[in-house]
Amino acid sequence: MIVNLVKHKKTISSASCFTQIFLLHMLGDVEMLLLVSMAYDRYVAICKPLRYMTIMSNKMCVLLVVMSWCSGLLHVGLQLPFAVNLLFCGPNVVDSTFCDLPLVSKLACTDTYFVQIVIFANSGMLSMSFFLILLISYSVILMTIRRCSTTGQSKAYSTLTAHVTVVILFFGPCIFIYVWPFSNHSVDKFLAVFYTIITPTLNPLIYTLQNKEMKTAMRKLWRAFVNSRKDT
Repeated sequence: MIVNLVKHKKTISSASCFTQIFLLHMLGDVEMLLLVSMAYDRYVAICKPLRYMTIMSNKMCVLLVVMSWCSGLLHVGLQLPFAVNLLFCGPNVVDSTFCDLPLVSKLACTDTYFVQIVIFANSGMLSMSFFLILLISYSVILMTIRRCSTTGQSKAYSTLTAHVTVVILFFGPCIFIYVWPFSNHSVDKFLAVFYTIITPTLNPLIYTLQNKEMKTAMRKLWRAFVNSRKDT
């Protein structure tokens, strides 16, 4: 993709295109499971703090990671073969910044209704299901936080805000692209760039702002910048 950004003629082979689709959907599904795992981790830490070390053992952490990767491979394996076996003989221009199943399947010369249903049932329903699970999890956590002390509430709210922000930034565009029935190419392209580039770029910043040492360092940097502006 980086090479194509500086080339006048932007082309990609079919093998590379499907490789992009494979990585996009596999890593996207892995990230969804990891977000669910993070929600479960916060649920145990806030709702069952005395049992946290017992429940979230090293074995459980490894299990959650393995489940995430296996789910990603299963997700891709259930829908990518349908797209690979399509017959492509006509238009070959993907109206996006990268290859994705809904757009590539529209270029096929055969009827893709079944493939579209598979994409909706797999990617769309998967995104919606994980998003609803996360909403329920964070709702339970919020109700539990209300019964905590003021100090505990402040710390829990701070952590929870970062998690919810990342969830909305990631799942919002995914649900719109794979579930929303009315396609708008300009909006789809913006959302595609948003959740593949902007959201991953914002994630470290969002999580880093929960770190006290980082907050202190940023305040010092801001004060130094303000003082230097005053001196000039």
